[in-house]
Amino acid sequence: MPRFIALTITVLLFIMACSNAGNEKTEASKDHRPPTVAVAKAAVEDLSRDLSLTAELRPFQEIDVMAKVAGYVKAIHVDIGDRVKKGQLLAVLEVPEMADDLSVGKAALKRSEADAAKAGDELRRAQTSHDIAHLSFTRLFQVASQKPGLVAQQEIDDARSRDLVADAQVAAARSGLDSANEQIRVNQAALGRTKTMLDYARVIAPFDGVVTKRYADTGSMIQAGTASQTQAMPLVRLSENSMLRLVVPVPESAVSTVHVGQQVEVRVPTLNRAFSGKVARFASKLSASTRTMDTEIDVPNPKMVLVPGMYAEVRLNLDYRNKVLAIPVTAVDLVGGDVSSQPKGGANGSSGLVMVVTTGNRIEVRPVSLGLETANNVEVLSGLKEGDLVVIGERSILQAGQEVLPKVTTMGTMPSANGNKEN
Repeated sequence: MPRFIALTITVLLFIMACSNAGNEKTEASKDHRPPTVAVAKAAVEDLSRDLSLTAELRPFQEIDVMAKVAGYVKAIHVDIGDRVKKGQLLAVLEVPEMADDLSVGKAALKRSEADAAKAGDELRRAQTSHDIAHLSFTRLFQVASQKPGLVAQQEIDDARSRDLVADAQVAAARSGLDSANEQIRVNQAALGRTKTMLDYARVIAPFDGVVTKRYADTGSMIQAGTASQTQAMPLVRLSENSMLRLVVPVPESAVSTVHVGQQVEVRVPTLNRAFSGKVARFASKLSASTRTMDTEIDVPNPKMVLVPGMYAEVRLNLDYRNKVLAIPVTAVDLVGGDVSSQPKGGANGSSGLVMVVTTGNRIEVRPVSLGLETANNVEVLSGLKEGDLVVIGERSILQAGQEVLPKVTTMGTMPSANGNKEN
């Protein structure tokens, strides 16, 4: 019995020893397996460097419609939300004293016209008298010249005097007519002013827009909207919403890339939609406090989908490269620093190092020249060709010439370089 127990223990120990030896051999084989690394292919694509700015949509133009004359609201034809056209009647004011002024002006004009007619008659009478006096003097003078002594000199002098007096009366009558005509023009101007002021009692829309606020109702007393009137109350507020404005503060580093007519993308998060906009104008001056330049972007809104007050994200295209060789930013180690520590677009003309997986699955450290850098990719000017595999995962444990197992992957699924697991 003791021998049997001893034999059993010996067999168990032998089996355990064999098992441990097999496990050690398996672990040893695993340790010598090449590590799997995440790689990406160098590919030709379009690169653009964008700047995102947030601003509030504003009406293209917005005013409080005031009345030029004081009066009571006789009728108001619009309410909040109404769309109006340029020249459309918004409200009518009742101004009784303006009607009286109009009557006075018309009467004054008729009186001045009558005075002008009378002055015209006086001119014609004076002209007739002058013609007779001048004819008489001419005849007497001719007779005296042909037959001296036949006509007394006193009679000739009297005829000449009457001729001169009649001529002066013609001049006076002509001046009276001119004065009467000038008075007609003065009264016409006064009547025209009264009519103009009375026309202001009809308040019309200065442009196409939407009524966003109504201040007055029928019967309200409206003061004349002049600069000296502090109590003047507007009738309605009118906004032009078919075209909206975005005023974005462009930082100093991007000012040189902004130009009038530049197309931009305007995204409205609340609508989850993007719209097309255009740089229409900019201040051409930096703010001393913020070091930014106000830039206005016009956003067409023909269907009134956008509402003033919404926040929008503007994407300004600062630089663009068409059909260039690019690799992920995470694949590059800048000479003298990490690529991610450089300013956006600051890799232009710089150089870096990348780890390339050769056809024999060996690591090769290769210098590259870099161009435009975006948030995810960077342009490669030289050092790589299309289709080259570059390591985008952890590279600190890799060495030149080391054998690896490349795994082409996206940025979201990068395996670790020191094992076979996918994070």
